[in-house]
Amino acid sequence: MELVGLIQQNLLSPHLLFFVLGIVAGLLKSDLVIPEQLGKFFAIYLMLAIGFQGGVTIAEAGQFDRKMIATLVSGLLVGLLQPFLGYFLLQKTTQLDKPTAAAVAAHYGSISMVTFVSAINFLRIKSIPYAGYIVAVIALMEAPAVLSGLFIAHSDAPKLTARRPQAAAQLLRYIATNGSVLLLIGAFFIGWITGPKGMQKMEGGLSAPFQGILLFFLLDMGLTVAKHAADVKGFRINLLLFGIYMPLINAVVGIGLSMLIGLDKGTGFLFTVLVASASYIVVTAAMRTALPQAKVAIYLPMSLAVTFPFNITVGIPLYFMLAERYLL
Repeated sequence: MELVGLIQQNLLSPHLLFFVLGIVAGLLKSDLVIPEQLGKFFAIYLMLAIGFQGGVTIAEAGQFDRKMIATLVSGLLVGLLQPFLGYFLLQKTTQLDKPTAAAVAAHYGSISMVTFVSAINFLRIKSIPYAGYIVAVIALMEAPAVLSGLFIAHSDAPKLTARRPQAAAQLLRYIATNGSVLLLIGAFFIGWITGPKGMQKMEGGLSAPFQGILLFFLLDMGLTVAKHAADVKGFRINLLLFGIYMPLINAVVGIGLSMLIGLDKGTGFLFTVLVASASYIVVTAAMRTALPQAKVAIYLPMSLAVTFPFNITVGIPLYFMLAERYLL
């Protein structure tokens, strides 16, 4: 019953409900409006706060051992490479335009903090331990997916060959100097350099207001989805299926990497949950500012309304079953 209660709690979380409220308000043609500049501020704040907190987590991790380094590197590589797999599958199975497909794929290369917290609570119910450094992996799986998504959206594969190194260099420079990427990575390194002492100084500005601003952000996202409701006509069964089979594919990758690294059952399960989850905060915020031509009414419901509830209800127990079977 505890697990059932946990599932109900997450499906009825304020984050999800405020997103739904925004959609309902928009569809009812309510006069509820979030000023555009405030919406941009919410996105910038969330990227800064999550980047900084991620860097602090790395600073607190202490001494690095082989498993920790291997897990961190694996998380970084997964964040970079998963969007390319997702984009390939979307190209083969959907008719999405390139920017929107790139944005969707980027969401599936990043992580969902709420799904991760739910997985930790799942382990607590079962009294199963895990390595604390797994939290640091979160910090390294945020920005890489944004980088890959922007690379996909702005690249023209036939031109990025050895004969056109200048075109590739210009594209990489554009991505590296993108404001969203700079903010995420810069805040991450500032958090790493300043560590816990830096967090103490920033507590009132970055930690305390975070949940409230996140609710405003998701309310704004709901209003935005309703505003672009015409785009939802492209939200067909093939996209719904992608939102289910993509996390399953990613979960297999997560379990396989956990086996190669030699992670214990609890830590490997959490790593798998991270790999199998999809972002609806950081990547959404980044795509909204860095890739405005992508259709938010497609990529946000994919991660928040399809993959998130699937992972909470079915995915977490399934991934744990895999961890119990294949990990020590």
